[in-house]
Order: sequence, then structure tokens, then C-alpha cells
Amino acid sequence: MKLIKATRREFSFLMDREEKLSLFKLLEMYPLIPAAYQRLSKSDDRLENQQLLEEALSEQRRENKKKIAALFTSGSAFREQEEGCIFTLRASRVDWLLQVLNDVNVGSWLILGSPEQPRKMATPLTPKTAPFFWASNLSGHFQFALIQAMSGEADGVKE
Repeated sequence: MKLIKATRREFSFLMDREEKLSLFKLLEMYPLIPAAYQRLSKSDDRLENQQLLEEALSEQRRENKKKIAALFTSGSAFREQEEGCIFTLRASRVDWLLQVLNDVNVGSWLILGSPEQPRKMATPLTPKTAPFFWASNLSGHFQFALIQAMSGEADGVKE
């Protein structure tokens, strides 16, 4: 994913077809972080507050899934080109996409046993866990590209 244009209102990236399919596969995995993982506190003295948090997270996940579905069906977000496709994302949606990708990244890491280093996996790689290793690494790739674009560090045309 290569930044090709950046303005205050939107970012455009050139992606090859495999990258686009990979991004779609990642977004289909959302959400991966278990609802109970997010805790208000380490003690359970405010169970009703924890319940409110989980309900709010559940609503946010529903909204995110709707936005993902809209992204998949949007004719304007992905424009096919001879060399791949142009992925255009409004600047206001970059944070949202980063949050969704972070959920996939962290959720995959949790499923893999929260390893400190990739070589010291707490959960062995099997056909069942390998997709989460892939998802963790690839979501990091997309996150990095988005953060670079937002910070102005990527090679792109600023207007």
C-alpha cells in the first residue's frame, strides 16, 4: 500500500489486488478482542459499570461492522486501475480504520497467547492459529502505512 496523494480531506493509496483482498480478509475478521478483555478496573466492585462498558463496546462493534460493510460496497473507496486499485479514504475515517485494524492486531496477539517475541510463541503455530499470525503481522503493515500517511512521512503528494 503506497500513498500516492494526501490532502487535508483524504488520502489515496495504490494497492495491488492481493493487498486489497488481504485488507478485506482482515476486516472480515473484526472483532477479535473478546468483550470481557476490556476491564474498567482489576476489581469487580462495580459490576454494573463493567456491564455498561461491554454494552457500549458491543454497540461500537455493530457500528464498525456497518462501516466495514459500507467500505466493501462503496464504489468510490476502491477504484480499479491497470496497476492495481486506488484506495481513497477520507481523513476523518483514518482513525476509525486504525482502530479496527488495531482490534484485529491485538485480538490476534491475544489468540496467539500474547507472545513477547514472535519466535517465543505461547501458542504453537498450527493450521488453526496461523491465520492469526498472518493477521497480526499484516494489520501492522496497514497500520504503519496509515500512520506514515497521517504524519506526512510517506512518499506522497501533499496539497
